[in-house]
Amino acid sequence: MNQGTFINKAKASGIIALDLLDYKPTTEIVELDIKEHLFMGMIVKEKEFKESIAAVDFSVYKDKAVGIICSTDAIIPPWAYMLLMEKLSPYAIHVDLNNAETVLLDLWKRRLTYADLKAYKDQKVVVRAQASHDPSLYLLAAGLLKPLVKSLMYGEIGLPKVIFKQ
Repeated sequence: MNQGTFINKAKASGIIALDLLDYKPTTEIVELDIKEHLFMGMIVKEKEFKESIAAVDFSVYKDKAVGIICSTDAIIPPWAYMLLMEKLSPYAIHVDLNNAETVLLDLWKRRLTYADLKAYKDQKVVVRAQASHDPSLYLLAAGLLKPLVKSLMYGEIGLPKVIFKQ
């Protein structure tokens, strides 16, 4: 009986995978709801707002990314955000006026944008599929990889969907 050698066709294809999870930030992201510092949860009264902010221990935000939100439909003057940034800047590594989910996505895109992708130059690359990833990550990855790669695919190495070939 002839016993052939097992050939791993996926490995033999020369396709390399890019996993977007490798670029996901590991920084803890927290939200700061400024509603807690508003008069009646709705109104910015300068003196009360400044006193409330002064009483906060901002060191709890050390080495974290902070998404500033307001869970009520209040009108917040720009100086209030500037005051928050002044208090957060010695501690937080990133501050944005968004919820935690949006801050995570923005940081993830930033990490991908500034990643060293030279290893993918002139290669056959598949961007691994993950249903839970935001589609904007795939859009960004395609834009970054297209000028570099020989072919770009989506899915898994064994059964990729070809996006483009040179």
